[in-house]
Amino acid sequence: MASKKLGKDEILAAFFDEGTYTGLFADGAVKAAYGCAGGQPVYAVCQCGEAVCAKELDKTAAVLEMAAKTGTPVVTFYDCAGAKLEEGLDLLAANNKLAGAIANISGVVPQVAVVLGVCGGSAALNAACADLCVMAKDAQLFLTAPFTSDAAGDKVENAGSAELAAKAGVASILAEDAADAVAKAAQLIALLPSNNLAGPALFDVQAPKANFPAQYKAADAAAALADEGSLVELFGGFGKNVYTALAAVNGSAVGIAATEASGLCHNCVVKLSRFVRLCDAFSIPVVTVVNTNGFVPSVSDDVAGGIREAARLCATYADATTAKVAVVAGKAVGPVYTALASADVTIALPGAVIAPVAPETAVTILYKDEIDAAESIPAATKAKAAEYVKNVCGAEAAVAAGLATMAVKADEVRGAVASALDMTASKRVQRLPKKHGNMAL
Repeated sequence: MASKKLGKDEILAAFFDEGTYTGLFADGAVKAAYGCAGGQPVYAVCQCGEAVCAKELDKTAAVLEMAAKTGTPVVTFYDCAGAKLEEGLDLLAANNKLAGAIANISGVVPQVAVVLGVCGGSAALNAACADLCVMAKDAQLFLTAPFTSDAAGDKVENAGSAELAAKAGVASILAEDAADAVAKAAQLIALLPSNNLAGPALFDVQAPKANFPAQYKAADAAAALADEGSLVELFGGFGKNVYTALAAVNGSAVGIAATEASGLCHNCVVKLSRFVRLCDAFSIPVVTVVNTNGFVPSVSDDVAGGIREAARLCATYADATTAKVAVVAGKAVGPVYTALASADVTIALPGAVIAPVAPETAVTILYKDEIDAAESIPAATKAKAAEYVKNVCGAEAAVAAGLATMAVKADEVRGAVASALDMTASKRVQRLPKKHGNMAL
């Protein structure tokens, strides 16, 4: 439980601008309200640590339905001692109704879950179904209560903790305490559009202090593109070789995804797919910075879901109709280029390597006789690979081949990204009529 317990009124007063809001329905174990947070109209549903009944779940579903009708985001604050089991099947029916309402408005208006205390069972499912989930570090989220798991011999250290929820990719953001979680939720609402038909949020432009890094790091690359102080990292505890964040570029809200130079495991790929799907649902432009050795060369990772998740990533990017800008800052070879860098506008930086296979592999086939005849095969391979990169798969060559839209210097990349976002701001794509695609999930 949170170390400093906040009441419903305190939570809502801290969340809404100037502490003012309009209460909805009668108060009970759940309080509903409407107001503005971060300048954005928003509905809020707040639990207070008591057991909930069917009436309270119906109240929550009614708020979600109102949000869909008015095109307004919803934030739900979770802290519940469970459900009133004496209500029996009425409780199950109310849970089903609420789950249906959450699914029905998914992709219509943003849903943010904020876990401030205990969130277990059906409530945990509901929180995990939100677009984003913020957790106070001393809150709990679980399907199976830790003491039940312990009794069955499945003891896990810190079971149900926010740390494990972040590691599992459920918690998008960890907050120090309840007050910090409430503040972070308001910050997210300000960055998200009000609904799937609204344009991206707009802010005052604050140029970044840092230039694009000479020694590439994903977080530094993102910071060099984003307006100063606008980055809000998401899923930082999951898929460590990918950095994902909501931010502003030149005053307009965007999603930024940047790969680390090391390989992408199946968790990294899941994280990227989830993030791009979120951005696409609300037409938030996606800027992807690519520099990676590729999908990890591991049969174990393939068996753990690597191939399935890589296919999902490729399909997610291809299916996304939001504006997509790729910045190739290093290696984008083979399947990784196909998955990440085939965008509306692709910007190549000096040192970019865009090729169907690794240059070292290509030259051993293309120049096999010449390399075999050399005094030092490793030295000859290295020299040929460098020549191949320069002439065949560097930034300028990629532009000439149509695999990149432009080649720019590192100190010009933010301006190029801002221009690309302006160019694609009016993008409209009509998909073939269908119920939905069937990409690997």
